[in-house]
Amino acid sequence: MTPTKDDVTIIGRVNYPKRRPLANVIVIGSQWGDEGKGKITDLLSKSADVVVRYQGGVNAGHTVVVNDQTFKLHLIPSGILYPDTECIIGSGTVIDPKVLIEELDLVEALGISTANLMISQAAHVTMPYHQLIDRASEERRGSQKIGTTGRGIGPTYADKSERTGIRIVDLMSRDRLKEQVHWTVNYKNLILEKLYHLSPLDPDEVEKEYIEYADRLKPYVIDASLKIYNAIEGRRNILFEGAQGTLLDLDHGTYPYVTSSNPVAGGACVGAGVGPTMIDRVIGVAKAYTTRVGEGPFPTEINDEIGRLLRDRGAEFGTTTGRERRCGWFDAVIGRYAVRINGMDCMAITKLDVLDELPEIKVCVAYQIDGQRCEDFPSSPLELAKCQPIYETKPGWQQSTVHCQTLEDLPQQALDYLRFLAELMKVSIAIVSLGASRDQTIVVEDPIHGPKRDLFYPSDTAGEN
Repeated sequence: MTPTKDDVTIIGRVNYPKRRPLANVIVIGSQWGDEGKGKITDLLSKSADVVVRYQGGVNAGHTVVVNDQTFKLHLIPSGILYPDTECIIGSGTVIDPKVLIEELDLVEALGISTANLMISQAAHVTMPYHQLIDRASEERRGSQKIGTTGRGIGPTYADKSERTGIRIVDLMSRDRLKEQVHWTVNYKNLILEKLYHLSPLDPDEVEKEYIEYADRLKPYVIDASLKIYNAIEGRRNILFEGAQGTLLDLDHGTYPYVTSSNPVAGGACVGAGVGPTMIDRVIGVAKAYTTRVGEGPFPTEINDEIGRLLRDRGAEFGTTTGRERRCGWFDAVIGRYAVRINGMDCMAITKLDVLDELPEIKVCVAYQIDGQRCEDFPSSPLELAKCQPIYETKPGWQQSTVHCQTLEDLPQQALDYLRFLAELMKVSIAIVSLGASRDQTIVVEDPIHGPKRDLFYPSDTAGEN
C-alpha cells in the first residue's frame, strides 16, 4: 500500500526554534581588494554578535576611522571596536604571531579591550623562513613577479597544502613546537642556502621566539568552528569578513596575479568551518571606481591626470605596504562576475565622494576582444590582457557629497549613477559610503536586520525584498 502524505513521518525531526532571518552575513570584496571592507564590516558589526575573519593574513589591511581616530588593522577583525562583539580569527587565516601581538598592544594602548578576541587553534602560522622565501622568490621572478607584499603569506599557504605547516595548536605544546621547528627550519635552510644563497636560520632561536609568542596568545586560542556553530545554534548574528577581493581569489581571480587563499563567499564556509546552509546573505563591497595593487591586467586603468586625481582624492595607498594603487573607471564586467561568483544579493558602494569634482564619469559596460563585444569576464588571463573597455559616459555632479546623510541629500546625477551601476550588475545597492568615518554613510538597506528601502533594486526586480 502506497503511503499517503498524512502517513509520512520525518524521522529524527527536532523542533528547533525558527531561525531569525538574515542573521549570518558574508562581506566580500567585489574588485581587486582595498574596496573599503573594513569600514563596512565596522558599520555592520554594531548589529553583529560575532565577527569572523575567515582567510588571508597580514598581507591584508583595513582602515577604520572612529571619532577622528584612525585604526589600521591587519589580522584582528574590525568588530573589536565594539565592546560586546566577539571577534574570531578563523582557521582559514594564516597568522604572523609577532604582528598579531603588535596589533594587540596597539589596540589595548588605545583603551580597547581584546577580551572578546579568539583565535582558531587550526590556523596556520607564518614563520621567519616564509618571509625570507617570499621576498627572495619574488626577486628571483624578475619581470614575472606577482607583486606580493613579501609578508610570507604564499609560502605559509604552500606549506599548509604540502602538510608541513605549523599551526596555532602546535604552538601550544612546547614539545610539539620544538620537534616541528627544528625539523622544518633545517629543511627550509637547505632552500635558503642552496637556492637563494641566504644565511640559514638558527632553529633554537626560532623556537625561543615562538615560545614567547605562544605564551602571549594562549588565552585567546579556541576551537573556532565549534564556537561559531554554537553561536549559530544560539541564533546570534554572525558577520564573516574576508581579506582582499574576488579578482584576487586563488581559483577565480586573475591568476597568477592573485592571493594564496579564497576571498570569495565560498571561502567563508571553509575558512570559518561552517556549512553553506548557515549563510543567509552575501554583501559585496566595491568602490565607485576601480583600483588595483601589484601586477596583472587592469582593463579600465587610467594613466593620466584623472587617474592621479582619483589616487590623491581617494588616498589610494596600500594599508599594508604603502604602495600606490593603480586607479581606473568602474568596471561593471568584473562587478557582474563578482555577483555571480559570490551569490551576492546586495552591494555597498564606497568612496562615491572621490568622484565629486569630475564633470563626467565613465563606466565600463563590456569589453572588446579581437573586435568582438564581450559582456562576461574572460577566464583566460591572455584574453583579459587583450580586453579593451567599452564605456558609457554619465554626467558628473560637481558638488560635494561628503555631508550627505540621506539619499535625498545626494545630487540627482549621483543617484542616477548609483542606479546605473545597480542596473548593470543586477543587484541592489544597500549602502553608500561618502568618506572614511562611520557617520559618512547612507544605509539604504540593513543586510543583517532586513530590508530598509528598495530604491536601488534594479528595475526588473524593483520592490522585491
